[in-house]
Amino acid sequence: MPDLPSFALIPVIDVVGTFVFAISGTLTAADKKLDPFGASVIAFVTALGGGTLRDLLLNLQPIWMQEERFLVTVFVSVLVTLVFRRDIGRFRRTMFLFDTVGIALFTVLGMEKALRLGVPPLIALVMGVVSAVFGGVVRDILCNEIPLIFRREIYATACLAGGVTYLLMRLAPVPAEVPFGVAVGIIILIRVLAVRLKWAFPNLSAGE
Repeated sequence: MPDLPSFALIPVIDVVGTFVFAISGTLTAADKKLDPFGASVIAFVTALGGGTLRDLLLNLQPIWMQEERFLVTVFVSVLVTLVFRRDIGRFRRTMFLFDTVGIALFTVLGMEKALRLGVPPLIALVMGVVSAVFGGVVRDILCNEIPLIFRREIYATACLAGGVTYLLMRLAPVPAEVPFGVAVGIIILIRVLAVRLKWAFPNLSAGE
């Protein structure tokens, strides 16, 4: 594995990922008619739940306990979503857009953080997927829904595809931003195509 790229934009992208995931959580809470406090809780677990589990598995203190900007980002996203909910609703139709951008950003950011700690690439890939999807799992459970990754939709698989692409492209002599952008783009593309073309895995059957 080559030396890790410096990639100075990681802190900014981390905040952007937190923001869009928190919007997704707030919209879910609004659909369930929760109050502002409930919306804040759902936004928090959606945006920071995956990263928290990743950090605990890596024996680290969760990032939101070290830097207040993540909690502030969640709070601001809740306010923005509640104030401009109708405008956002026209733009997104569902929570799909924000959720897709969130999982794409968090997959690669989670992998990069693990790689910087010297974690083997395969484990880093798992950490990236955990970062991306676990917050949504907790969100869906709290909102009394079957988590999306347990349904037929192509979801975590898109994260895996983007993550593998990121690992392979980091071996190439290209600027650090290129693997990041390509991996994020692949995750978003797979999710969009999966929804538009109704790609799905077959359901398992216990048989008779």
